[in-house]
Amino acid sequence: MNKATRKTVIAGNWKMNKTPSEAKALITEMKPLVADADCDVVLCVPFIDIAAAIEAAEGSNIKIGAENVHFKASGAYTGEISADMLKEAGVEYVVIGHSERRQYFGETDQTVNLRTLAALNAGLKAIVCVGETLEQRELGYTETLLKYQTKMALTNVTKEQLANVIIAYEPVWAIGTGVTATDDQADEGNGYVRAAVAEAYGADVAETVTVQYGGSMNAKNAEGLLSKVNVDGGLIGGASLKAEDFSIIVKAASK
Repeated sequence: MNKATRKTVIAGNWKMNKTPSEAKALITEMKPLVADADCDVVLCVPFIDIAAAIEAAEGSNIKIGAENVHFKASGAYTGEISADMLKEAGVEYVVIGHSERRQYFGETDQTVNLRTLAALNAGLKAIVCVGETLEQRELGYTETLLKYQTKMALTNVTKEQLANVIIAYEPVWAIGTGVTATDDQADEGNGYVRAAVAEAYGADVAETVTVQYGGSMNAKNAEGLLSKVNVDGGLIGGASLKAEDFSIIVKAASK
């Protein structure tokens, strides 16, 4: 972490978990555990949970986000949610381009860019995910791929808008597998992302951009990962569904 030049952000990505009543209960349990955090705390919840989560988080330091957004403002897109809908619902953040969206739902680098622009234009903060598969890593394409995905996602994003972008390096081979990148691998991957931002916007700007690590960050490994200079927080999956585990990660990010 480098808190002198950029924010540290711990964001939970609940994926398809928790009913509204369960969301309310979990956030109520979390609030006192993260109240003294010296980092930003975000919970990205299923669409159906947004209202309950915002109500439960009221008066606390927990911000609520969504897990996806469509790139059109309205139209015949059954099952989709627009950025304006999220904004009016009280959402502040939205996850874009998660590997599960890419793998299971046809997300591409182009649609990630369109969703990112839609979110930013609506006044939302975008958590944009990038990451390589195990095969791509073994072939030596990690740096090339991360730089490409980062630059594609940020196409037509202005320097001013970049202030509302968080980039999450999520190695696909470490998501939901229990396998975690080593501290050095995470720092290296995040460094490639930061280098891509520097190439597009300049080194000074890149030093201000929050780059999270995602991919099985948990209560046991968070402190080591967060000790690395290029790791500015985490996008947390399973551990964000357990109040105590999530609070341990937040505490590690608050040091």
